[in-house]
Amino acid sequence: MKELVRFADHAYALMRIMAGLMFAFHGAQKVLGVLSDFHPPVGSQLWIGGLLELLGGLAVMLGIQTRIAAILCSGEMAVAYFQFHWKFQLGPNFFPGINKGELAVLYCFVFLFIACRGGVKWCVGKR
Repeated sequence: MKELVRFADHAYALMRIMAGLMFAFHGAQKVLGVLSDFHPPVGSQLWIGGLLELLGGLAVMLGIQTRIAAILCSGEMAVAYFQFHWKFQLGPNFFPGINKGELAVLYCFVFLFIACRGGVKWCVGKR
């Protein structure tokens, strides 16, 4: 498996691009109504979150100010988990498998990793 090490930066860049693309799509659904009937009111917390997802996801995907965009996206997903999924309730509702927060937790840690590592390859902006 040592042969795979030479592809590590390429695999990381693909993960960064796909995570950013999928996150931006979630934002496009909320803000622009792309393939969705859900439209949060403009200026609401959900709408602002959608705007962060759209712009932050695009920035991560394109590698523009990658670290800053990724830490903002990670923080947004931490808030999403605590406020909308866990809701600070004690008991089994803490666990992502119960409160349906798996995607928020996963995005939070993927974007934290991206914030620590930066753009690496295939970036429009500085790495």
